[in-house]
Amino acid sequence: MAEQTLIEKVKKSLDKVRPALQADGGDVEFVELTADNIVKVKLVGACGGCPMAQMTLKNGIEKFLKKEIPEIKSVEPAS
Repeated sequence: MAEQTLIEKVKKSLDKVRPALQADGGDVEFVELTADNIVKVKLVGACGGCPMAQMTLKNGIEKFLKKEIPEIKSVEPAS
């Protein structure tokens, strides 16, 4: 049950950063939360092919999620 709650927190936090990404023609999709609290996401739209995508992922999305949910270890692109 606690794991589901953590996933719900991650999705709600992603909803908070989504408008900034959508303003640039992109978006983020939640893919999974690993057992060691690594969030896997997929950047789509303009974000998918953007050369700044990795920076957006680490300096934007990861920093925000870790601030909102201290249990999160990192945010990585889903393969």
